[in-house]
Amino acid sequence: MTAPSELETVPQPDFALDASHADSLNLSATAADTDVVEEEDLLDDVEMSLFDHLEELRQRIFYALIAVAIGIVGCFFFVKQIVQVLELPAGAVKFLQLAPGEYFFVSMKVAAYSGILLASPVILYQIIAFVLPGLTRRERRLLAPIVFGSSFLFVGGLGFAYIALIPAALNFFISYGADVVEQLWSIDRYFEFVLLLMFSTGLAFQIPIIQMLLGLLGIVSSRQMLFGWRYVLLGAAVLGAVLTPSTDPLTQSLLGGAVVGLYFGGIGLVKLLGK
Repeated sequence: MTAPSELETVPQPDFALDASHADSLNLSATAADTDVVEEEDLLDDVEMSLFDHLEELRQRIFYALIAVAIGIVGCFFFVKQIVQVLELPAGAVKFLQLAPGEYFFVSMKVAAYSGILLASPVILYQIIAFVLPGLTRRERRLLAPIVFGSSFLFVGGLGFAYIALIPAALNFFISYGADVVEQLWSIDRYFEFVLLLMFSTGLAFQIPIIQMLLGLLGIVSSRQMLFGWRYVLLGAAVLGAVLTPSTDPLTQSLLGGAVVGLYFGGIGLVKLLGK
């Protein structure tokens, strides 16, 4: 019986224990890296109770309402000039006051719409200030271009309605019965038509922003958006018929065409974002 060699008597390392220890080290390193990423992604926010959130929301709404009230009162002092600007697309048409106080209520309506539009930057700021603490750095980087693009498109929609849609619709109605009836329009009905068409067009121009959000969230890709072009054409026709207060085909076609152009422009934006 031979004595055990020196190599045999040396205790062998526990490879299983070392492997598990290495795995634990790797997991700890991965968790640490994840914590670093999360700490970099999340900002240092102050913990607030539900009551504090509700109190802040109340203050934000109060400031927004104050801005709207100031905007309406300020626009009311210049409502005559605003009314004259909005009457320009009608050309030589004469407007009638068909009931006592009709022009006064029209002035209030025009001042209200104009005041809300004038106070919209303050309203938007209050909304952003309320939701900003709960956003990550990545979401905050996306917020600025989305807000700027949405504001730009809304103002563009107002301008498109004033320059293209309203004159086209009014010219259609004026020329259709020019040799039969004299053009004497109710001022209340006219401004109901103009204001509704302008603001609905501004809302319709938000389509690329919605597409960009859907693309960034990974809900719909640009390829899927492109495949649905047939449904977009049908939806644009329906949207043009619903949003335009007039029934003439020219106005509906102009708005529907603008919606289709905005949709394909939104596909291009999503494609540029790599989605």
